[in-house]
Amino acid sequence: MKSLLLSEYNHFDIVDVPVPAAGADELLVKVEACGICGSDVHGYDGSSGRRIPPIVMGHEAAGTVISVGAEVKDFSIGDRVTFDSTVYCGRCEFCARGQVNLCNNRQVIGVSCTDYRRAGAFAEFITIPQRIAYRLPDTIPFVEAAMLEAVSVAMHAVKLTPVTDGESALVIGAGMIGLLTLQAAKAAGYSRVIITDVDATRLDMARRVGATEVIHASGSELFAEIMRLTDGNGVDMVLEAVGRNETISAAIDCVRKGGTVTLIGNITPEVTLPLQKVVSRQIRLQGSCASSGEYPEAIELMASGKIQVKPLITAVASLEDGPRWFDRLHAREPNLMKIVLTPHHE
Repeated sequence: MKSLLLSEYNHFDIVDVPVPAAGADELLVKVEACGICGSDVHGYDGSSGRRIPPIVMGHEAAGTVISVGAEVKDFSIGDRVTFDSTVYCGRCEFCARGQVNLCNNRQVIGVSCTDYRRAGAFAEFITIPQRIAYRLPDTIPFVEAAMLEAVSVAMHAVKLTPVTDGESALVIGAGMIGLLTLQAAKAAGYSRVIITDVDATRLDMARRVGATEVIHASGSELFAEIMRLTDGNGVDMVLEAVGRNETISAAIDCVRKGGTVTLIGNITPEVTLPLQKVVSRQIRLQGSCASSGEYPEAIELMASGKIQVKPLITAVASLEDGPRWFDRLHAREPNLMKIVLTPHHE
């Protein structure tokens, strides 16, 4: 089968490798679509440290079951499926609590680090444990289904703080996760969802997918506008989808006293925390990691149209075109959102 192999940092090769065999509790899936995640781009140049070559990346995928292991009971050949990016053990204390994203033995598809190596879905076929798979309705095309992993990440971040009627939220960062988080917050019941970014074209997209207000500003200008829009109080919740010193500081400034800041972005390994603001204003800071059981609801919201992903897909391309798109994403070419690769592209 064809695979897109990161053979060394900043370099891909199309290689031919044997089709993997499904284990006893596994599905062999024909990959119909796999999205390029921002973490893959950071893995491409080695900056994340979690895509050590050689590795086949790719974890945002959907496809068709073509073989099942002897112990598989819930899936059949021909099923349309997507799957979680997290391979959890199902046995540890966190899995027992339903916090599969915190599994003690957690692995991520398409990741190679110092602890493990697991091949991803930039390939014609992939094997996955049945416990991480979800059946897709016929109404969701494979290319859009490849976005479900990112949708579930956004939904998990929103669900960490239950919403009450009339609450307001600010999303910082109108990239892929930010735009999905915006939609997830609206679906969860936030009456007012504001989004901010320094890129005006991304804010145009935010308007298309339902932002209440958009703010083309950062730093002190963003703070001043949020205070104006909230009568000097700040928003109830900030969902920070960037992960830099300046954006986290802005999140803390823009949330009301007693409010919550949920940290989704993690570009910068360490940030400086304005501790006195957090303590004196009794702000709750929380991290959000991957997803934990949100896939079924994510599928429902996409199927119903409450979360739209089609406007966020910039291009659909073959595996062979993958290196070119990685180069363009790595160069931060304007107006690129989600690129989806289709290994069986015709």
